[in-house]
Amino acid sequence: MNGQPNARRAAYAYGLRAETAATLWLRARLYQILARNFRAHGGEIDIIAKRGRTIVFVEVKARADLENAAIAITPQKHRRFSQAVGRWLAANPGAMNYTLRADAIFVAPRRLPRHLENAFELRVG
Repeated sequence: MNGQPNARRAAYAYGLRAETAATLWLRARLYQILARNFRAHGGEIDIIAKRGRTIVFVEVKARADLENAAIAITPQKHRRFSQAVGRWLAANPGAMNYTLRADAIFVAPRRLPRHLENAFELRVG
């Protein structure tokens, strides 16, 4: 199937645009972006940001509509996300002095992003 690699590339590009939109959304709300696309064995964090004494680990989901984006974060994704957060915290131990939060930003075409604070519980350490 020749179209499959093109579809995969298009989905990847769409995801990157969604992450860029989410980053801009956070910056507009005075978050400082610490990292994007942090990858660790077992998981990935799309955006790590800080505002005041809070560090947020953000999962970005882009779908055709916001409702489908919201249901795309599965229990398996929670587990892998928390594993990646644990690895990031191990490399950045000073972050433990901050309030830590797992947020989600849902992105859909022609809609403002939806930022859900405390989208799920972090299970680290």
